[in-house]
Amino acid sequence: MKARSFIVLLGILISFPSCSLNNSLNTNQHELDPNFGEYWYQGKAELASYDLQQVRYGEIREGHAALIFVTEDFSRSKQVKLDYPIKNESDVVKVIKLNFTKKFTTGIYPYSTMTSVFTPIYLNDDPKTIKLTTSSQEWCGHTFLQANFKNNSYQIQGYSYFESEGDQNYSVDGVIMEDEVWNRIRLNPEELPTGKLEMLPGSLFCRFKHVAFKPEQVVAKMEEGNGTTRQYQLHYPEIKRTLKIEFNSTFPFEIQGWEETYPEGDQLMTTRASLKKAVQLDYWNKNSNADEYLRSELGI
Repeated sequence: MKARSFIVLLGILISFPSCSLNNSLNTNQHELDPNFGEYWYQGKAELASYDLQQVRYGEIREGHAALIFVTEDFSRSKQVKLDYPIKNESDVVKVIKLNFTKKFTTGIYPYSTMTSVFTPIYLNDDPKTIKLTTSSQEWCGHTFLQANFKNNSYQIQGYSYFESEGDQNYSVDGVIMEDEVWNRIRLNPEELPTGKLEMLPGSLFCRFKHVAFKPEQVVAKMEEGNGTTRQYQLHYPEIKRTLKIEFNSTFPFEIQGWEETYPEGDQLMTTRASLKKAVQLDYWNKNSNADEYLRSELGI
């Protein structure tokens, strides 16, 4: 299609002005793989399921996780998905969206969590992740956090059934978010920042540990994996937490798994996830009872 070809061409070899490492990508030029459009603009999402061993309350809980990546037209002004992007093309920003879900049980009661991250594809025009939401539901209650990028900072709204958290409304510097790293791996892992910098830690981690969602010092580095993979590592010395994300070293850079280590009580414990199955599918059109077999194919 002509429109798709134009979009792919537009995303390749566009210059990106240099700026401070703490708030930017690792290079001065944002590039997409030549096959980016063919893979991501075919009207399908990538669905990936993972075996999950989640740390909670000092024990390892068996569960499953899913990463759902898809591209869509987003409103730059309203910061929501546009219903009719063709009616206001000047407001359109193309994003890669991640919906990251986890499901596991703690004793008798279940946990269900979801994080959504909206990162512009063409970072030369829109260099910051636009929006983040995270929610957690379990039988005690639920919590919700939303971050919107406005006026060079993130406007944070937080809601919780815990008295100490309650209703919150504040802003933080517009540094890179840990939650957007997953999207940036899919765009171009070579542009991920390395070295010492400030980063907003994982929003779900902050909710689980009841700590403020604010920038923390982090040491980031890229390591080689098993020959076909690479590993992006984040270590937060102050909160004693390390995240390792393993991904394929060639496009489209599929996420193979991750490890998250942090103090739980008086010991360090590690959450782990490993890939079970990944498919490309227009899942929004697969909503009849006859489509339920697809869940078995994904192993969920």
